[in-house]
Amino acid sequence: MILGWLLAILIAGGLIAWPLARLHPLLSRLIALSAVALDLALALFLAARDFGPGSIAGGWREDLDLSWIPQFGIHFHLGLDGLSLLLVLLTLFLGVVAVVVSWTEITTAVGFYHFNLLLILAGILGVLLSLDLFLFYFSWELMLVPMYFLISIWGREQRVYAAIKFFLFTQLSGLLMLIALLALYFAHHQATGVYTFEYQDLLGTPLDPHAAMWIMLGFLAAFAVKLPVFPFHTWLPDACTEASAATNLVLASLMASTAAYGMIRFLLPLFPDAVQAISPLMIVLAVIGILYSAFLAFSQTNLMRLVAYASIGHLGFVLLAIFAGNSLALRGAVMTIIAHAISIGALFLVAGAVEKRVQSREIDTMGGLWETIPRLSGAGLFFALAALGLPGLGDFIGEFLILIGTYQAHIAAAAVAACGVLAATFYALRFVQRAFQGPNDHSWQLPDLAPREALIFGILMVVLLWLGFYPQPVFETLRQAANHAPALWR
Repeated sequence: MILGWLLAILIAGGLIAWPLARLHPLLSRLIALSAVALDLALALFLAARDFGPGSIAGGWREDLDLSWIPQFGIHFHLGLDGLSLLLVLLTLFLGVVAVVVSWTEITTAVGFYHFNLLLILAGILGVLLSLDLFLFYFSWELMLVPMYFLISIWGREQRVYAAIKFFLFTQLSGLLMLIALLALYFAHHQATGVYTFEYQDLLGTPLDPHAAMWIMLGFLAAFAVKLPVFPFHTWLPDACTEASAATNLVLASLMASTAAYGMIRFLLPLFPDAVQAISPLMIVLAVIGILYSAFLAFSQTNLMRLVAYASIGHLGFVLLAIFAGNSLALRGAVMTIIAHAISIGALFLVAGAVEKRVQSREIDTMGGLWETIPRLSGAGLFFALAALGLPGLGDFIGEFLILIGTYQAHIAAAAVAACGVLAATFYALRFVQRAFQGPNDHSWQLPDLAPREALIFGILMVVLLWLGFYPQPVFETLRQAANHAPALWR
């Protein structure tokens, strides 16, 4: 029942935090922080109990299966393996960070904010844990409404436009996935006589190659938009430009990870032949996205928009790895998902901290900040180096494995993608040089990092260093992924 409690605690925490804000905003913040922290403690308990040293490989370590709508073959079925555990831990860890970051940033409708934040975290966990495809789709759609409110209520001037654009892109692509899901549901019934949304039952469903391709494309549409994949990426820079720093942490770091997870968990095992057929096109789109986003990131003057394009480039490497077709690249993809969420999320927080002090997100209005806020400037340098893939940090491990794995299958794609790593150097260092270096022409006299901010950035730095110097626990946990696809994690 622990998997059920992971969802219940977040939903209950949000429902309690909302009205308590009327008594005092601090109560709402404390309830939200307690709920996410308790979930993180439960997830760490599961990791220590089921995935510790000596654990055998394969299998669902935790499995909760309750009948939900039996006449349609729908179950409330949750499961946990090595892959989902890593992303659950990432989600809850950054969920705690998001609550702490918004402690003083969010001052209006505090209770409703925390309700939406915890609800979206519950939706993300539902996506990561669902073994019933109807429950997966329900959780997928559950993320959309609270994110719409997080952007439209607590964003900047053009927040409503950005929120509507986000909602339209993700909702329309989600409807395509629903159509594909129903097609798979009826195809399975036609072949077996059984109506079911159970993941294990749908694996190996006999499909005509044309039908498999169309159904796979329906799933891929939803995942490609939310990752996002070029050319379906345009909603993300607009949303990140208008959203708050804490919202961007969830939007670009955690919601994107659910799309990559969907590709790995559902596309690869359910439609192996269709995925293989479309892989050349997806690899081309991944390489274009890597280079295109790096070019646009270099040309940005808005800090949030720059980081958003950097995020698209990182996720282009993830897409490249997923369709490269070998286990080495896939392990690199998971490492990049984790490291990207932390490093890019941290850059959004740096941008938010700078904006709070200089009252602007425009790089052209900055310069010389190192003289007055050296600790915040140093944090910006550290996370910029992490984003460009500096050896010793987690992003380097992920991108290195992706390039090596891709080289084994597609030499030209690996060579061109490697240029994207070089391009990242230019926009990352331009960000540091323009924002923090140079003379203090504006005569800035600004407060440096507060203890709460310093603690957050310090923890994120330690995690990136740990991933860079000792990534083996991540790979050992992946080795214990579910036994339906052991070859993926050899």
